[in-house]
Amino acid sequence: MQTAARDLYAIPQEHLDFRDTIRAIAREKIAPRSAEIDETGEYPWDIRKLLGENDILALPFEEEYGGTGTGTLMLQMGVEEIAKVDASCALILMVQELGTLPIQLFGTEEQKQHWLPKCATGEWSPAFALSEPEAGSDPGSMRTHAKLDEATGEWVINGAKNWITNAGIADFYVVFATTDRDSRRITAFIVEKDRPGFSIGNLEHKLGIKGSPTGSPVFEDVRVPAENIIGEVGKGLRVAPGTLERTRLGAAAQAVGIAQGATDYAAAYARERITFGKPIVEHQGIGFKLADMETGTAAARELLYKACAMADRGEPNLAKYTSMAKLFASDNAMRVTIEAIQVLGGYGYVKEYPVERYMRDAKITQIYEGANEIQRLVIARTMR
Repeated sequence: MQTAARDLYAIPQEHLDFRDTIRAIAREKIAPRSAEIDETGEYPWDIRKLLGENDILALPFEEEYGGTGTGTLMLQMGVEEIAKVDASCALILMVQELGTLPIQLFGTEEQKQHWLPKCATGEWSPAFALSEPEAGSDPGSMRTHAKLDEATGEWVINGAKNWITNAGIADFYVVFATTDRDSRRITAFIVEKDRPGFSIGNLEHKLGIKGSPTGSPVFEDVRVPAENIIGEVGKGLRVAPGTLERTRLGAAAQAVGIAQGATDYAAAYARERITFGKPIVEHQGIGFKLADMETGTAAARELLYKACAMADRGEPNLAKYTSMAKLFASDNAMRVTIEAIQVLGGYGYVKEYPVERYMRDAKITQIYEGANEIQRLVIARTMR
């Protein structure tokens, strides 16, 4: 009976073993590169290769497509471990899910067989191109449009996107475009990077996650065949929310990792830093800060894992829980990283120590995958 009770609320041992492997890789291979990646802003191709070689980039996929088949919880545990040392590198794994989940959820079997296996190995990397300057949280207002050329059966895409992760890196982009302006109907397309008329306009200079490029794909009479449509024509507003409902868990996991990394570093510093004859962790003002940081992050993790388990079990009301996990974890990450800087004092404010990077990286988790104001809207709607 005791064993059965433990199984009701326990992570499978094989998940824990894989998590420990990812944790070791993150600490030994990624952490020594983190400051340099942030300083140069260069995409860490070596880390992507490392993640591919160790089956970490296979986490978002089912076994039949070359993946680990280990589900959402294991995937987000992986994101969390990497984000503890480097949020930019965690985003490499996050976007492997974000850019392929539309195909996994709504694509044809032919599309899955063509696109997913090479993403699982890390040979290919995707991107998710939904947001525009005037259509971030309101996709119905997007201006990028696609028109069918009836003579060839191809769709011709024109427009531009903004804030797209992996811009210039991705081998293909899942692009959302209006295909019926009168009824504001949107369709999702797969656009390969080498299609004529496709280009990257500019890359953003950002506060954080500098090792992950964010930019503006441009489409000038880009032609794609009908077999590149994901789902049905005019049903793209099913594809986008259906994807983001799950991938916002990646932002939550990244936020939990950032918060835990900052907490661990601040606690280690507080055990070593001596003032008034004793480590500052023994001063109540610092000890209470660390206690709140640890507690908030533990609570965020529990909510994240709950939502991940719901996704893996196919339980109803998933959107509410993924929104709550993303909202709480990202707000907590911002609070925790600010407090971590305070614990380190002047040292926290300089680049020689990583907590200022943790704070800069934390901010985006409140914005992307749906701004937290949108998450509150989603949650509130479930309560009416």
